[in-house]
Amino acid sequence: MDLKGKVAVITGSRRGIGRAIAEAMAKAGANVVISDIDQTDCEKTAQEIKEKYGQDTLAVKTDVAKKEEVDNLIRKTVDKFGKIDILVNNAGIAPFKPFIDLTEEDWDKVLDINLKGCFLCAQAAAKEMIKNKYGKIINIASVAMGQMGIGFPNLAHYCASKGGIAGLTEELTLELTPQGINVNAIAPGVIETPMTKNLLTDETTKKGILARLPKGRLGQPEDIANAAVFLASDDADYICGAVLVIDGGWLAG
Repeated sequence: MDLKGKVAVITGSRRGIGRAIAEAMAKAGANVVISDIDQTDCEKTAQEIKEKYGQDTLAVKTDVAKKEEVDNLIRKTVDKFGKIDILVNNAGIAPFKPFIDLTEEDWDKVLDINLKGCFLCAQAAAKEMIKNKYGKIINIASVAMGQMGIGFPNLAHYCASKGGIAGLTEELTLELTPQGINVNAIAPGVIETPMTKNLLTDETTKKGILARLPKGRLGQPEDIANAAVFLASDDADYICGAVLVIDGGWLAG
């Protein structure tokens, strides 16, 4: 799975799954763009990856819910590297709150970051990819995506956003595949990251989750990163519109 010479933009990549994907792609030979909401953290992560893997990196502070910042991310990427080959839409939030207590502001914030951000980044990147008739877009969905997966208590806004990502992935496949762009999604199960720290701190909850996993362990960011590298590689050239579930067997139970 050689990504030598490729340019990969990964949103939400200062930590967690996003950082693991950035590291895995750099290890496979790609130049990577670290994008997140804090410029200092982005620069720190980009420098660490550059020193570790020897690939060129770029750090760009981006709020994916704001079109002007997304356009800036893509523009700076093209200015530095001349192209964009891979986009991983990983940026997202998952604040727990009972449905009955959700405010309009709660709903809008999650949908803006998780789903609108995916749309904005994919659209901006696709405009550049079409010029070269080549690109790989990988959207990070979730097993918590409704009919295609499962619901998850106290995450109505999150589940709605991830279900939307799955649907968007399928639609973009119809429009972008003829332009040389593969669009796929990864649906992680419960992965040990800073985002799930509070959930997994409760031992009863953690044991309940583990009891549903035939694999017998929680997922790690590297489990998702390895799949992202595969989907970004030419080895996955015929995979279009797929939602790859990586959940340790959760949905099989």
